[in-house]
Amino acid sequence: MLVAFNKPYGVLCQFTDRSIPPRPTLAGFGLPPDVYPAGRLDHDSEGLLLLTDDGALAHRLTDPRHKQPKAYWVQVEGEPRGEQLDVLRSGVTLNDGPTRPAQARRLDQPPVLWPRDPPVRYRKTVLDAWLELVISEGRNRQVRRMTAAVGLPTLRLVRVAVGRHRLDALGEAGGWLAPGQWRRLE
Repeated sequence: MLVAFNKPYGVLCQFTDRSIPPRPTLAGFGLPPDVYPAGRLDHDSEGLLLLTDDGALAHRLTDPRHKQPKAYWVQVEGEPRGEQLDVLRSGVTLNDGPTRPAQARRLDQPPVLWPRDPPVRYRKTVLDAWLELVISEGRNRQVRRMTAAVGLPTLRLVRVAVGRHRLDALGEAGGWLAPGQWRRLE
């Protein structure tokens, strides 16, 4: 079984939390029993999370050797310049080594995106912009570290696709899957 879930901001990618006070987890969304995340999204990231009860499928979805592309819409602080995008496209050197080249492009404001709770802090004197980044590996906080390395700190991060599965085609009538909603995939 494969399940697509639109993980809201502030939800942990696990079913239990031992911290005090406990934080929201996947257990609060009525997901089918015996499914587990195939990969992760950080607590402060949103968007498409795939869950499965099939270990081999989870491995195919997450192992970098299978090069499943993952697409992210990233709101960054600053105005992206061509040379910053070129560095993202050629691979960024992080403290744990160079990343694989990414697809990187400037986006106009994403056409349909739910409001985040809490909202990203708006500052009149600081420009922000949206990028689409597509990567084929999944290091810890990789997209955030990549954008920071080129001088564009991440303000909001939304995963919109994993492989052929797109969050904007999984909801009612082929539209967006709303935050906190899930559906079984074929």
